[in-house]
Amino acid sequence: MSEYKPTIGLEVHAELKTRTKMFCDSLNDPDEKHPNVNVCPVCLAHPGTLPTINKLAVEHVIKVGLALQGKPNARSRFDRKNYFYPDLPKAYQISQSGEPLVLGGTLRNVKINHIHLEEDAGKLVHDDSSGGTLVDYNRASVPLMELVTEPDIHTAEDAVAFMKELQLVLRYLGVSDADLERGQMRADANVSMSATNELGTRAEVKNLNSFNSVFQAINFEIKRQTELLEKGETVHQETRGWDELRQKTTSQRSKEEAQDYRYFPEPDLPPFETSVFDLDALRESLPELPADKRVRFMKEYGLDEKQTEILVSEPALANYFEEAISELKEQSPTSGFQSLYNYLTSDLRGLLNQAGTDFADLKITPEHLAHLAVLIEEGKVTSRQAKDILTRMFETGADPTEIVVSENIGVSSDMGEIEAVVTAVIAENEAAISDYRKGKTASLQFLIGKAMAKLKGRARPEMLTDLFKRMLDTSS
Repeated sequence: MSEYKPTIGLEVHAELKTRTKMFCDSLNDPDEKHPNVNVCPVCLAHPGTLPTINKLAVEHVIKVGLALQGKPNARSRFDRKNYFYPDLPKAYQISQSGEPLVLGGTLRNVKINHIHLEEDAGKLVHDDSSGGTLVDYNRASVPLMELVTEPDIHTAEDAVAFMKELQLVLRYLGVSDADLERGQMRADANVSMSATNELGTRAEVKNLNSFNSVFQAINFEIKRQTELLEKGETVHQETRGWDELRQKTTSQRSKEEAQDYRYFPEPDLPPFETSVFDLDALRESLPELPADKRVRFMKEYGLDEKQTEILVSEPALANYFEEAISELKEQSPTSGFQSLYNYLTSDLRGLLNQAGTDFADLKITPEHLAHLAVLIEEGKVTSRQAKDILTRMFETGADPTEIVVSENIGVSSDMGEIEAVVTAVIAENEAAISDYRKGKTASLQFLIGKAMAKLKGRARPEMLTDLFKRMLDTSS
């Protein structure tokens, strides 16, 4: 074990869901395929243009702060962060430095220093055909939230867990899709090593755009810095990048200090009081958050931790489950929860994946899925029939009770018919009967399958099992 212990702080950026950009009325459309379409003189920094604050973006950040037990700053302002890069049309970024929107907060026992609001930069596109680099300004000035943690994280696993939970919170609040693959969420990781309680010299790894890259980059930095210190060498404060191909961090530049950005108050945007945003209404609008939902799902529905996590990790899935449960409680107050969970997360999810679609386009209503769970619990359909019925429901959106009636599906209550089928199967399969009597139990499943085929699934397997055993054992 090394005597050096890691300390990690994260700066997490998330693009916000708004109709227009942060300081102009150009569309904020992450699905736009054509470059430089959603632009205007303001976000392209034409001389003489003036920015205007997007109210919804401010409210989104305040809601995130409230959800994480942070405190909205009584007074906030925007600042100019000065640096030159080709994807930054103004040659400065409107951001926040001295008076951010939210102070404090906590998530997964990690303290939050502050949350501020800024504008995103454009996007550099490397053109392999020409060898040049092009700039797409569709993303320039898109509202960008930045959350800065305290250095409270000590493993790469905890850093990833923090980001995953933050992603969930943002999605539950509806303020960001936070899709890392689409660049809507990314992180900078500050990593330092020390053998004492004092923080070591940190290196900042920029623009980590997947959970795996966060995990790998932090672990690489822990190993790199530990090896330097154990050899008596010095860790330099610097900005590093993550090389996905070579799975290592590389030095980009010595670390800039804050004054190198020459922050100063944005002269075209006056400071403002956050109280003008009706903080009480924003607080009341907060939905149930993932941590609270996990506790309630396990308590109310008897789900285990793994089942609960599968539901809660996808807001649309959790909401669908809750709506179906509401209907199920009216018809079967104390049972059917597990059947509903199983068919939702296994069979129905499989149909969605196979069709390449999601819950937004699903024809099956939560109420109809609850009706299917009731049919199963009441023994009116077998599990095999339920799968076929679910496929019909997926195709048509029909209620399962209607499908059962119209297609004459269901469990037969005619014991005479069932016994006659079992007798016929025994007579037609002498070899399987002989194998069963020799102790080959697999032959019993073969016989049950034959009977189910003749009955077109209208019998419960356990009933057929009992009948075959009774008839065969008494005739042996």
